[in-house]
Amino acid sequence: MYIAIIQCAYIFVLCTLFIKFVHDQLYNARNYLIMAIHDPAIPYNILPKLPPKFDLETKRIMRKLADTRAALAEMKGMGAIIPNQAMLINTLTMREAKDSSEIENIVTTQDELYIALAAQLKNINPQIKEVLNYREALWSGYRLIKERGILTSNDITKIQQKIIENNAGIRTQPGTQLKNAASGEVIYTPPEGEDLIRKLLKNLEVYINLDDNGIDPLIKMAVIHYQFESIHPYYDGNGRTGRIINILYLVMKGLLDIPILYLSSYIIKEKEDYYKLLSEIRYKNSWEDWIFYILNGIEETANQTTILIRKIKVLLEETIEKVKTELPSVYSKDLVETIFEQPYCKVASIVEKGLFERRTAMKYLRELERIGILKAVPRGNQILFLNLRLYELLKQDSI
Repeated sequence: MYIAIIQCAYIFVLCTLFIKFVHDQLYNARNYLIMAIHDPAIPYNILPKLPPKFDLETKRIMRKLADTRAALAEMKGMGAIIPNQAMLINTLTMREAKDSSEIENIVTTQDELYIALAAQLKNINPQIKEVLNYREALWSGYRLIKERGILTSNDITKIQQKIIENNAGIRTQPGTQLKNAASGEVIYTPPEGEDLIRKLLKNLEVYINLDDNGIDPLIKMAVIHYQFESIHPYYDGNGRTGRIINILYLVMKGLLDIPILYLSSYIIKEKEDYYKLLSEIRYKNSWEDWIFYILNGIEETANQTTILIRKIKVLLEETIEKVKTELPSVYSKDLVETIFEQPYCKVASIVEKGLFERRTAMKYLRELERIGILKAVPRGNQILFLNLRLYELLKQDSI
């Protein structure tokens, strides 16, 4: 009798495992079939929820992950030795804002942006305004992450609203499609229906904030980015919002202390692959290629950023020595660091920091101009002072 019970239990376990195996296979086959015949002009309302039911840690991915983590750790360490973090934050966030907006065909020059930031101009063209909005949205999200350590779907919507400066919120009307800019061909139609979009966003929120269950955060970041761009929850600003989420997630996971890793320049260079790989996940479940692409972008960008930080540090040290030698009565470490916070500075920047009163600040900036460190640039009723070598470094060293 006892043996018969054990045999029945054994058979029951085997049957249960077999049924689960068949269910999983049918589920995968169903998804493959649907994806294989899916028309990009039809709303992708069958977008699977997270987590993906596929192997995200193949040997190829794990080998790449080791190199990517090493590059990111080196960049993080190099950033930590810069005495004034504002040097990196102001210059690199502005470059990211420019590049991220350029992906959406919002084109400005670095010089225009740096002047607008330093002079705090009110009458600026709409494209510069959009780039500055991106920068403000990034900082808003960064503050939220540092304060609370989580990222909700409501937070994401607030970030998107700062980017585009309207409160339209989640898509409620049909008709949103992604098209090839050259041919006009529809390449993707995201899910439609406010209830569905909100459910998908809630699922994404849970995935972002739950424990990683052993999955490396860099791999999860690739998954999060794919899912958000596939949901495409807003009428406008989805790409820029998605790229900010990348940064905030890495800060949330402690892989970045300050928001200085940006993939936008990499995406610009590899734009065709970016959209191709996004599409192939939807229709081929080719997660490995997508994750490898993102890891490669993080590694490449981290390496280039590390090189740039080193150059900024060397330039700062050279400038300190030059001022000490040629203008010992003017030298102040805080003053030199202030003129490195962004390419353009003004008298008010010095005064607001409490370094000197206005007349002394102007005198010292003029002295720095006299020895070739700065150049006075009239702008409206203001005089801006351009850090010549820092500007050239940022201009030439494109990340």
